[in-house]
Amino acid sequence: MIKYILNRLMVAIPTLLILIIVSFLLMHAAPGGPFTSERKLPDVVLANIQAKYGLNDPLYLQLWNYLVGIFTEFDFGPSFVKKSQTVNEIIAQGFPITFTYGFLSFVVAVLFGTTLGIVAAIRQNTIIDYFAVGVSIGAQVLPNFVMAPLLVWLFTLVLGWLPGGGWNGGAWQNLIMPVIALSTSYMASIARITRSSMLEVLNSNYIRTARAKGLPERTVIIRHALKPALLPMISYLGPAFVGMITGSVIIDIYFSTGGMGVAFVNSALSRDYSVMMGITILVGALTILFSLLADLLYAWVDPKIRY
Repeated sequence: MIKYILNRLMVAIPTLLILIIVSFLLMHAAPGGPFTSERKLPDVVLANIQAKYGLNDPLYLQLWNYLVGIFTEFDFGPSFVKKSQTVNEIIAQGFPITFTYGFLSFVVAVLFGTTLGIVAAIRQNTIIDYFAVGVSIGAQVLPNFVMAPLLVWLFTLVLGWLPGGGWNGGAWQNLIMPVIALSTSYMASIARITRSSMLEVLNSNYIRTARAKGLPERTVIIRHALKPALLPMISYLGPAFVGMITGSVIIDIYFSTGGMGVAFVNSALSRDYSVMMGITILVGALTILFSLLADLLYAWVDPKIRY
């Protein structure tokens, strides 16, 4: 297992390096820049600004300095637009908020999605199964950009139960609607994957053998069917977890949480290269990390993978 982890890390490092290089080149190849979006600056002023940030250096030298700053000091550089803040400060300000409601959304999606899928498979072709499938389909066709305004309309404008936006230090009243809006589509996907995998396992020969030996149905489900049925869902959890904890632009816009989503969109619109690069690298690193953790969890559940 240790050898497997080391091999994956040896692959992850060049993958992250390629991501940084390609993202850097693509962003600098795009027309325009962070200092040309508004009125045209005098050539002398523009040259002084570019010299201050090293943007007049050759592209290979800019890339080298950027890589050295990341791998030696974990420094993503200053923001070109928000001159009083660095990229590290912008990420440190928004990421904890995004991580909080993203992690809670992940827990809700996994718990409800897995439970819904297992119950639907065990009670196949019953009212419970039809209800679970209906809920999954309904959640799937209502993505977060549809759920968010519906939740605000219902719980804020009609019922008046919850605040329509803001973070308020992560108070539970401000967390409920972002968590629901972000978790529903993921919950539906997890429920569908779990149900189809559970049905396949329940129809396998070793499950028939276990039932023929007279084992209680609970024992058959928990000890023999559950672990192999969860394997496809585990493969899905790595990218899903990253998608939720890195946040959603829609969630940040509709609920004004102050997470990273709005910072990323604003940096893209203003051509703030350094902020875009910092968030892109963070998402890429988290994707690689949690994909590795998902593979390790997969190997722990399935002994054949360890072998």
